[in-house]
Amino acid sequence: MKDFTRLMMQSFLAAVNAADPARVIAPHTPARSFGRTVVIGAGKAAGAMAQALESNWDDDNALEGLVVTRYGHRAETRRIRVIEAGHPVPDETGMRAAREILDLARSLRPADRLIVLLSGGGSALLSLPVPEVSLADYQELTRRLLRSGMPIGQMNVLRKHLSITQGGRIAAATLAECLALIISDVAGDDVSAIASGPCSPDPSTYEDALTALQQWRVEPPPSVLRFLQEGRTGAHPETPKPWDPCFSRTETRIIASSRASLAAGAKVFENAGIPSLILGDAVTGEASNVAASQAAMVRRIRRSGDPVRAPLAVISGGECTVTVRGKGRGGRCSEFLLHLFSELDAVPGVFGLACDTDGIDGTENNAGAMFSPESYQRAAAQGLDARAYLANNDAYSFFEALGELIDTGPTRTNVNDYRCILIT
Repeated sequence: MKDFTRLMMQSFLAAVNAADPARVIAPHTPARSFGRTVVIGAGKAAGAMAQALESNWDDDNALEGLVVTRYGHRAETRRIRVIEAGHPVPDETGMRAAREILDLARSLRPADRLIVLLSGGGSALLSLPVPEVSLADYQELTRRLLRSGMPIGQMNVLRKHLSITQGGRIAAATLAECLALIISDVAGDDVSAIASGPCSPDPSTYEDALTALQQWRVEPPPSVLRFLQEGRTGAHPETPKPWDPCFSRTETRIIASSRASLAAGAKVFENAGIPSLILGDAVTGEASNVAASQAAMVRRIRRSGDPVRAPLAVISGGECTVTVRGKGRGGRCSEFLLHLFSELDAVPGVFGLACDTDGIDGTENNAGAMFSPESYQRAAAQGLDARAYLANNDAYSFFEALGELIDTGPTRTNVNDYRCILIT
């Protein structure tokens, strides 16, 4: 039993290590330019990315800049300043950092180079609301979006149209050659979605932002609704589109991705003689629905060996959503895992793990959680009712009681969630 739980943890840590900035930055470090080289960035991995870039740079004196990361994700740097700020709800510190980052981009001339370091979490950390929307209103909108169950892609459409640093606006703000190095936490590695695409063309519109609010029944603060409605009529400029000339001097590179990390996790099982089935990096949707679907697959494999016989590791990535109705604790990974635990209802020989590769499940201090076949007996012995905990969105407390929370601390990278079901 312990060997299987250890194997599950090894697979998760291999997935995280595959996206370690210290490993993935080096091959993409550009040569020194003749003008200024300014580094800016945002995301949970931004501090570690800045540190890695500095360590591979041939002349510290020719490097300057600023990146913003989440509280607790700082890395030691010499020339690039690292500022910690609020996530997932932006704060005053983050807004000041975003303004300074925008000013740095605007200060560059055509002979200079701008290096932009982006990772998951950058959407909140790089937010600089339009003048018509106060920070307090932007924060309130963010809280309502987080509780609504709205998919992250549609949330980012709103951010792109309400923040003057996103949706291609950093690329449009600078005259310098721009190189964006990106650790992707987005299914399919859509660069316009990662950190809300500050250096990428934005295909969405004000109309799309208003549709998202209506579809998910989110009532925004009046200033937000007014600005978006004015934008729809043409009163405010749209985000830069693919034909904007700024993108002719902008290059984007994906240097780490969920797909590569899923493959690294699968390799751990394969080295132990256990085949793996990777469902992909785009397994998204309401956590309860995704869990129900995967539980049905497990029962089918256990019953008939369809589509693959056990032993088998079923691995998936992608960001689930949670429509919050209770007052408990827990992020999307622990919520998914508790739904899976409940759906399987003690199917024999099954282990489960779900963790966010950034080491932070939602707003909690754990990366996620795991369970083993023994967990059902221990839950019963303690009188823990999984469905009651789910009704209160309190997966954290359930797995805490079992001693099965996974605590890695901040990993300083982020390639989205890593979910694994081991059928022995």
